[in-house]
Amino acid sequence: MKIVPVRAFRDNYIWLLTQGHYSVVVDPGDAAPVLAHLQRHALSLCGILITHHHADHIGGVGMLLANYRVPVYAPHHENFSFPYQAVGEGDIVDLSELETALQVLDVPGHTARHVAYYGGNSLFCGDTLFGCGCGRIFDGSCRQLYRSLQKLATLPDQTGIYCAHEYTLANLRFARMIDPDNAALKARESADSARIAQGLPTLPSTLGLEKSTNPFLRCGSAAIRQAARTFDPNAAGNEEAAFCAIRKLKNSY
Repeated sequence: MKIVPVRAFRDNYIWLLTQGHYSVVVDPGDAAPVLAHLQRHALSLCGILITHHHADHIGGVGMLLANYRVPVYAPHHENFSFPYQAVGEGDIVDLSELETALQVLDVPGHTARHVAYYGGNSLFCGDTLFGCGCGRIFDGSCRQLYRSLQKLATLPDQTGIYCAHEYTLANLRFARMIDPDNAALKARESADSARIAQGLPTLPSTLGLEKSTNPFLRCGSAAIRQAARTFDPNAAGNEEAAFCAIRKLKNSY
């Protein structure tokens, strides 16, 4: 199975999973670039995966459904304007045309009902986990987001991280500020800066890389906890408190 990014808006990635002549699209905020890609490569859309309800992730669904009669999989207990099959923790999405199946994971925090899709050593995580960062908190909670990232951290290190935005360089600058002595972080900043300079995406990353460089997955480290305490003395208590402190700090960075 081939996975390719389709760029949309300023920094969105819409992921297309392709096998043979069939494709499934993840979080199509804009239909136009997806339709153009399908036409250019003579592909037929056979499914749509949605991680959460924000407009830049669902805005193209209506137009895609006007062109293709395909199933849409989206988080349960949401109120979407399009027909969809509700999915949640433990559900399996069988993508038979792609000869693969994806497990659904509940990963609330960025939104209260955010889901991710995992299978074939690939994680489609929407706005929960980013390259060297994590999502802002909207209608979810900091505790939810912390626990969701802890859940994702239990996946194999070789898992590819297919998130929905090209935020990596900005996230790296923040990470270097609070974790300046991390050699893996320095190496990543150099490598990802070179990719961007060549017009290439920094994604997918791997979970192993995120665990060694992403401050939001490293809240047990002395460097991150010290940075959290500097910003919020009450963050000394535990990893969750440190996480919430640096997530709040990132909001104003």
